[in-house]
Amino acid sequence: MSTPELFDNAASPDDLAQRVVQLRAQLHYHGHLYYVLDAPELPDAQYDRMFRELQALEEAHPHLRTLDSPTQRVGGKPLAQFDSVRHVVPMLSIRTETDTESTGAQAFDTRIRKELELLDTAPAVEYVTELKFDGLAMSLRYENGVLVQAATRGDGEYGEDVTHNARTIGQIPLRLQDAPPVLEVRGEVYMRRDDFEALNARQRVRIAQGDKGEKTFVNPRNAAAGAVRQLDPAIAAQRPLSFFAYGVGELQGGPAWATHLDLLMALKAWGFPVATQTATALGAQGLLDFHQRIGALRDQLPFDIDGVVYKVNSLALQQRLGFVSREPRWAVAHKYPAQEQVTTVLAIDVQVGRTGKLTPVAKLAPVFVGGVTVTNATLHNEDEARRKDVRVGDSVIVRRAGDVIPEVVSVLPASLESPNRGGVFTMPRSCPVCGSAAVREEDEADYRCTGGLFCSAQRKQAISHFVQRRAVEVEGLGEKLVDQLVEAGLVRTLPDIYRLGFVALAALERMADKSANNLLEALEKSKSTTLPRFLYGLGIRHVGEATAKELARHFGDVQAIMDAPLEKLLEVNDVGPTVAQSLRAFFDQAHNREVVEQLRACGVHWPDIQAASDAPKPLAGLTFVITGTLPTLGRDAAKALIEDAGAKVAGSVSKKTSYVLAGTEAGSKLDKAQELGVPVIDEAALHKMLEVL
Repeated sequence: MSTPELFDNAASPDDLAQRVVQLRAQLHYHGHLYYVLDAPELPDAQYDRMFRELQALEEAHPHLRTLDSPTQRVGGKPLAQFDSVRHVVPMLSIRTETDTESTGAQAFDTRIRKELELLDTAPAVEYVTELKFDGLAMSLRYENGVLVQAATRGDGEYGEDVTHNARTIGQIPLRLQDAPPVLEVRGEVYMRRDDFEALNARQRVRIAQGDKGEKTFVNPRNAAAGAVRQLDPAIAAQRPLSFFAYGVGELQGGPAWATHLDLLMALKAWGFPVATQTATALGAQGLLDFHQRIGALRDQLPFDIDGVVYKVNSLALQQRLGFVSREPRWAVAHKYPAQEQVTTVLAIDVQVGRTGKLTPVAKLAPVFVGGVTVTNATLHNEDEARRKDVRVGDSVIVRRAGDVIPEVVSVLPASLESPNRGGVFTMPRSCPVCGSAAVREEDEADYRCTGGLFCSAQRKQAISHFVQRRAVEVEGLGEKLVDQLVEAGLVRTLPDIYRLGFVALAALERMADKSANNLLEALEKSKSTTLPRFLYGLGIRHVGEATAKELARHFGDVQAIMDAPLEKLLEVNDVGPTVAQSLRAFFDQAHNREVVEQLRACGVHWPDIQAASDAPKPLAGLTFVITGTLPTLGRDAAKALIEDAGAKVAGSVSKKTSYVLAGTEAGSKLDKAQELGVPVIDEAALHKMLEVL
């Protein structure tokens, strides 16, 4: 595409509008060459000249400015806070293969073949193999080809609106040609290693010049995540971010792709960067070869990865395989073995968690491992610390993998004979924070502080957990401010945060009037939440986000959950004996029930939910097995229908099976049902049963 001469401003309105359109097209074209294809055709000075001309025209004629203009990549007013965005199609996480060696590829292929009921003689399954980027997941929404929204993953259902910052990333197109009416592109925002080093070099110069508030960044992932979550887009624009696309979310009116690779090639044609290492692989050997090849190249890549991803290529097979616990069966993340380094143990401290758990932590001489500088490593518990015989003064191997907390793997043999070794570690029998007794429950490895909310460590952790983004979310109430509130005696229990007044807040150190008002507004906003977020925020042991959602769906009301006996709790999906006992232990404590009541009295509320347990259960007591491909229902949808009707869905056929729901290409499960005389039904018969029973 040739570059026209710069335009004479003395022109008619029509000529001006045409020039603006022409400049945008030129800048989009050359921006794609520069940011995505790394093949620029123009000198930077000429590109900048065209950009400045477009800026000047849009400033002189604001009605000509559009959302997809290249000038919208930079600037804009800072935001007061991020808005919440609900993902129409949830941004699901991918299961991580526990075997980090190459044999993990074989394990995934074996599971896929078993789920598809393929015989040993059946052809190899075709996969798409991708890199597992060490960045921040992002969803980009395009309507009629124009970028209208960008959101972080968040909890998978709700993320943060970071459109203002996504526009500053050169590799993210602002406009697509011939795109569907609605297209959500899923991918990863990351920072290249050379860009990260250059950024830190600039930060060091600013620090040396005395700029307050500046800092260097620990690793590229943290720097990228921090840039994406900047409230000021002008600051985000100064951070060199990149993007790779790897999937789609909501799609309206789009092409009917047959394979995941077809989808990726369509994204590439629309102008999105797709990693050149992406390939197809046949069977376990193909996956293993890719894992080994990328492992050998890992340190030579210009960006960080912590593994690879395998996906079944056929979209029809993906639909047939479905999901389990909100994770796709047809994909897996296969990480590489953890990175390890040697350092010295300077001390062993004991930390108190929000549930009162006492954890021994080795304080280390700083060592760079797994992309970050590590100064602390967990020893897990007293038994583990003694088993490894970790003592002060020892030289130890420290391991870090991905975002996992660093741990001490072992003590170097030379340290075992050193006369300077410290004594054997013993867990204190009282809490190092509040002095309450520390006890070890029967059949448990951990000691726990008995102080509860009396213990300031637990109090701080409990409050921080309750106000975090994935719980009730109080914008601006971070750990440092929680520390101040607790230490000043303003907050002793969770409901106290809703009793805070302006005068007390404004009197805190580094808390101006505006900050106090902002916090009070955020507290008021947080009162409107959801039952799953509220339950998760209570910090009940063993109750994570997924379990909180299942409890809310099953009971529909917090009072019903608090009063439910063990046998009722065990009816909930994802709740086993340990979780049920933990729930009962929590709600059997009068002070915990009082906290719930006081929070509700303070105005914390959520929309009503129809309890699944109140609905009719036409299939109660029955057990189903699903096999083959159904005409209209995916396997997960069929399972949900059956479970909502009160029945159980098993993975294998036995004499206890009530019905086998069979579709086309049913395999060995159908043969087993016929052998045992188990009734076999199709999808139409299932719908009829749900209507009649």
